[in-house]
Amino acid sequence: MADFDDRPQSPLCGFEGAVFSLDGGESFPVPLHYGNPGVEERALKDGEAVTDFSDREIVQVSGPDRLSWLESLSTQRLADMSAGDSSELLILSPQGHVENQAGIYEDGESAWLMCDSGYGQAMVDFLNSMRFMLRVEVQARPDIAALALYGDFPSEATQAAASGGEQARIWRDPWAHTAEGGAYYGIEDSKHPGCKGTPMQVLLCQRDRLADVAVACISAGYRLAGSLPAEAVRVRRWRPRMSLEGALPSALPHELDWLRTAVHLHKGCYRGQETVAKIVNLGRPPRRLAYLYLEGEFGDLPPVGSDVVWDGRVCGQLTSVVRSTDEGAVALAVLRRAVPLDTLLDLGEYRATQKEIVSCEGKSSVSPESRPGAELRSRL
Repeated sequence: MADFDDRPQSPLCGFEGAVFSLDGGESFPVPLHYGNPGVEERALKDGEAVTDFSDREIVQVSGPDRLSWLESLSTQRLADMSAGDSSELLILSPQGHVENQAGIYEDGESAWLMCDSGYGQAMVDFLNSMRFMLRVEVQARPDIAALALYGDFPSEATQAAASGGEQARIWRDPWAHTAEGGAYYGIEDSKHPGCKGTPMQVLLCQRDRLADVAVACISAGYRLAGSLPAEAVRVRRWRPRMSLEGALPSALPHELDWLRTAVHLHKGCYRGQETVAKIVNLGRPPRRLAYLYLEGEFGDLPPVGSDVVWDGRVCGQLTSVVRSTDEGAVALAVLRRAVPLDTLLDLGEYRATQKEIVSCEGKSSVSPESRPGAELRSRL
């Protein structure tokens, strides 16, 4: 079977109005938009559009030991998943830094991992290196593609996606409601923009059925939305993405508020667990995810990876930047925790104000009020 790099461009790039290249230059695997990014963003946010996720990379894990094995390797409790359940997991380094992330869907016979673009093969390689004598099989599935929306897929789409009488596989994104065993840093669920509206669902199907599924959605009254409006909705929901926020060197899940949905703090041992528990109970993450409002001349936005400057010194990096039809130029950035909330930040020709995502105090919803043993140390 071909690997992920050999996948063809999405068939949705051939749909009417699809724009998938910049000024005739670089082409993208999925459409950037279909002629009106602002309208598409609003429709997607309101659950009236679907977006092409066929650049995501799908990994199939089968065998009777799959769930307990994946639980032992990842940050999430998975062994008791039933057919139809969805969750999210992280793969950490021994030092607790984020190495990979995936949404996981269990269908009763296999676990399906949805990795970000460019991270599927790394997931396959890591899992295969950890197989040992267990009854598991790991397989890259570049023949599987995906569509996403905020809401429920119409029955026409699930029927078009099903093959051989199988049930449609639909991953339900847990973001941003704090999951069982998880914790949040700073913003409780009732005030989090990711908890407003309906959660995202991702429908998996054979790549050669993707166009039929999209047509079924259009026939049911949905429109198509490109990757640019999809990114705008993601950023406005403060949802970290592996290829952007997670790719920051030495990123910790605490810094990105990923303890909400991707980390179970009371499960068994896994690689990096000591760092996760130590920071929750004894320390504070050195950096924090923030939401930025950008102000500047209308033109090119600062690129991802740009330095964020405070008081003449670099204090962080821009990880995602978009133009939103409702909020203008906005971004996600990872800043030093000590950067004040009310300070003006510099990004080249742009200035930015910030909104807190991960708390400046560096304490999670389950962190102790004071460091354990503080009373004993004060007496000494």
